[in-house]
Amino acid sequence: HLFATLSSGGHLRSVSSSYIYYYYICVLSAFRSICGEDGVSLGEAVREQHGKDESVHRCRPPDVVVFPRCVEEVSALAKVCHKHRLPIIPFGTGTGLEGGVGAMKGGVCFSLRNMEQVLDLHPEDFDVTVEPGVTRKTLNAYLRDTGLWFPIDPGADASLCGMAATSASGTNAVRYGTMRENVINLEVVLADGSVVHTAGKGRRPRKTSAGYNLTNLFVGSEGTLGIITKTTLRLYGIPEAMVSAVCSFPSVQAAVDSTVQTLQAGVPIARIEFLDDVMIDACNRFSSLSYPVTPTLFLEFHGSEQSLEEQVKTAEDITQSNGGSDFQWARDTETRNRLWKARHDAWYAALALRPGCKAYSTDVCVPLSRLPQIIVETKEDLIENRLTGPIAGHVGDGNFHCLMVVDPNDPEEMHRVHLFTERLARRALAMDGTCTGEHGVGLGKRALLCEEMGPVGIQVMQSLKDALDPNNLMNPGKILQREEP
Repeated sequence: HLFATLSSGGHLRSVSSSYIYYYYICVLSAFRSICGEDGVSLGEAVREQHGKDESVHRCRPPDVVVFPRCVEEVSALAKVCHKHRLPIIPFGTGTGLEGGVGAMKGGVCFSLRNMEQVLDLHPEDFDVTVEPGVTRKTLNAYLRDTGLWFPIDPGADASLCGMAATSASGTNAVRYGTMRENVINLEVVLADGSVVHTAGKGRRPRKTSAGYNLTNLFVGSEGTLGIITKTTLRLYGIPEAMVSAVCSFPSVQAAVDSTVQTLQAGVPIARIEFLDDVMIDACNRFSSLSYPVTPTLFLEFHGSEQSLEEQVKTAEDITQSNGGSDFQWARDTETRNRLWKARHDAWYAALALRPGCKAYSTDVCVPLSRLPQIIVETKEDLIENRLTGPIAGHVGDGNFHCLMVVDPNDPEEMHRVHLFTERLARRALAMDGTCTGEHGVGLGKRALLCEEMGPVGIQVMQSLKDALDPNNLMNPGKILQREEP
């Protein structure tokens, strides 16, 4: 076709268009030969679905979405993309909060939902290997009869490999750690299609001091270094007993002081969540609760019946010495689940404060001793700038969220929210903290990452990126602000 066009005196533009079309058909044909006709989609609705997450960043759909069924297909598809210099954007469940799945340069979205096998369960070793389509709730349902569970709980029913990619955590992190502490091994497809096992193929030791820590290099890399196609995770025994409680306080300082003193007393608390007065009021309305509208802690204790008695008594003594109310208990499973569902529904409770508006969640993390100061200053900032932003936080980690409720059709308000989030992050950095405790960098916090890490730290990150992905094909435009030649 190209030759005929040239021979008949056709214009260069015509030749160029013909070549692009031919090139396009060849690439799609290669994709279909790998994962079948049903494994490739050009539909506008499908592409838009895969071009956005739960953040306020606008949708940037990919050019095509592919649905591989195994690591061999992921590798083969990556080799085609590498050959043709096509950007690759991994996609799990789309529950991220910093625009991490947008196709900033177009390209190919790898939707991993069809890889949904729980592959290897070793209950006697407390570990399991899963594919990227397996979500947190799916795994725990699978484990129900084993006496084991995976406790990392970011709220959303996220993909476990996606949770590894963003170094997710959540309400249980104070007891069980984050994804970074609970990933034993990863299988990762690199930009050129090669496959690496970060701790060695099939290996799952409880600890290792062998070589560089490749596993934690990829945990939190947000798809910019490779596609996580398997993760081996630590599991835990389901506690003999669990009990939850709610305690109200006269001030933020009193609530945080109680948290610090409880941890210093060695109480192995499983969850200790802070809600400010605005957030508890929103939760009361949305979830039909009736807690006092003051700074509040939601607590949960895990252990044997006897150990729980000791934990609860110590915690109660500490909270009451700081002016806290008597504990309101949630002892049975149904009541406890209702309590934590109310906490996890904080996003929707915040949205209900302004019907018709959108929510944007931003998070920071500071040393525990600085938490009262930053929360008080943040609340003053919100009031001064006429913004709606209930605060909820994993106070045992010094990590908290502002759930901003904003009218996306009001440019002036959107601008005020943007400036507020930057002030909040810089306030955290000034207090020796981080601009994000668990949401990740994505698009929204790239400039702040530079301020946090400094030029040498960013250069080291860029060197690692260049070594593993010299053509900048893996989720380009995220984390690092690379200048293209």
